[in-house]
Amino acid sequence: MTRKLLLLILLFQTINFAQQPRSKAHIIERKNDFYDKIVKELDGKEDNTSGKTFKMMFEGLDLPKSADEFTQYWHNNPVTQGRTGTCWAFATTSYLESEVKRLTGNEVKLSEIYAVYWEYIEKVRRFIKERGESRVAEGSLSPAYFRILEKHGMVPRSAYEGRLESCPFYDHEKMAEEISRYLDGVRSRDEWNGEFIIATVRSIMDNYMTPPPAEFVYEGKKYSPQTFLTEYLRIDTKNYLFISSQFDQPYNENVLLDVPDNWAREKDFYNITLDSFIMALKSAVRNGYTVCLDGDVSESGIDGYAEVAMIPTYDIPSEYIDEYARHLRFVNGSTTDDHLIHLVGYQEKSGDDWYLIKDSGSHSFNGSNHGYLFYHEDFVKLKMLFFVANKDALSEFLK
Repeated sequence: MTRKLLLLILLFQTINFAQQPRSKAHIIERKNDFYDKIVKELDGKEDNTSGKTFKMMFEGLDLPKSADEFTQYWHNNPVTQGRTGTCWAFATTSYLESEVKRLTGNEVKLSEIYAVYWEYIEKVRRFIKERGESRVAEGSLSPAYFRILEKHGMVPRSAYEGRLESCPFYDHEKMAEEISRYLDGVRSRDEWNGEFIIATVRSIMDNYMTPPPAEFVYEGKKYSPQTFLTEYLRIDTKNYLFISSQFDQPYNENVLLDVPDNWAREKDFYNITLDSFIMALKSAVRNGYTVCLDGDVSESGIDGYAEVAMIPTYDIPSEYIDEYARHLRFVNGSTTDDHLIHLVGYQEKSGDDWYLIKDSGSHSFNGSNHGYLFYHEDFVKLKMLFFVANKDALSEFLK
């Protein structure tokens, strides 16, 4: 190798290093102080979970520090999902609240648990139809939430809190276990009396969540859940799209997202190229729309204390994030449908987009911004499986 060629190679490596400094990591004690608080208040004792975790080091990086730095769109304050696996309901409900404000000017706090209640019933209906070959668990996705709206309507949280007064946080741990044991028994006995099964599951849920209302009064007017959806919220569920970017599925048509929480096995997701996926999201956010996101939050580059989510270079440098890198992580199981969140704002920092994320998970309540995290655009590009947006926000891309 000539001296001139060697100098050129070193110069090229130096330029790349200057563009994106190498990330560092360390092994630290696993902790989640806010979740420990939840467990202590629910169980009256300390959570003894411990262990080590591999985390990116964030010291010395130029990162967002406050939600106030971001261009924000209206949303209610963050609320915790407690000890439940219902992030899908909290994120999609928050998204719906922002849509109601955008469309009508009304500021309303909706009931996340109302959707959870009826989602369990719809899961059990399919469990009965499939003779036990259908998933009944806490997790779900936004398309199922919109089907709940169509069939069961919606209610404000003031009409349905969805938890016992004695419970300081939402807690579905024992309820989910009890439902699972009962349905396991149904399957093992091969007893498929549908009405009886649903009635039994509802009786279990009513002990933990209380029954949802058939009608209620809001701002001096009586509503049913269906009339509240159409007359007050004025949400047309047909105006929303669920956008994915899956390398192994046809583009520009509706496809299946093959993850466990897609229990209904519906082809709900409009599939587009990764470049279009990112451009569509950026366009929506810059034009006054919030979006609901679903993806993986188990990476070393996401941390509730640092309040950021980013992709370290030891995982993959920014310039190499593409549809192949994205799909590899999906097929090898390192990208899963962990968590749903609500994107409520953005800022451009050093030429990159950062997104303000409203997050109901306990990890997001460990920092000073309490319920918010800051996602770098690379994290969205590599790790988010789909987003929900109003058709109007995507009109240019859908042409």
